[in-house]
Amino acid sequence: MKYFIFLIFEIVVIKIISNSIVVIFPYRDTWVFDDEQVGLIKEPFVEEMPAIIDLFVKNIPNANQVFRLLFSNNKFPNYQAELIWVKEEFEGNWYYWQQYDLTVCPALYKYFPIAPKYIYCKAESLS
Repeated sequence: MKYFIFLIFEIVVIKIISNSIVVIFPYRDTWVFDDEQVGLIKEPFVEEMPAIIDLFVKNIPNANQVFRLLFSNNKFPNYQAELIWVKEEFEGNWYYWQQYDLTVCPALYKYFPIAPKYIYCKAESLS
């Protein structure tokens, strides 16, 4: 399956410290998140990405209200998903996860100066 996520954003280069983990808190409006530190408010996960998030959080009670999403370009204990970089296209980047081809929008550059070869993710309940 191919999913295309494309939004236009100002690209901001941020220095990422090795072994850092970014934490955002998605919530259901559609699936969106806020990260005021990088200028994102009600940033939507678009196209088919909400369906992917639904799969990712299916065992988290009350995930529709809010959950914690951790991601890093380095492996960390108990990560749940490894997104593998495929290519850059249309200002976004293609990643592969399980049987899905996903495009991550340019908001990725708010967290990484270049698209990482791997992104490791974990969804957690807040409780």
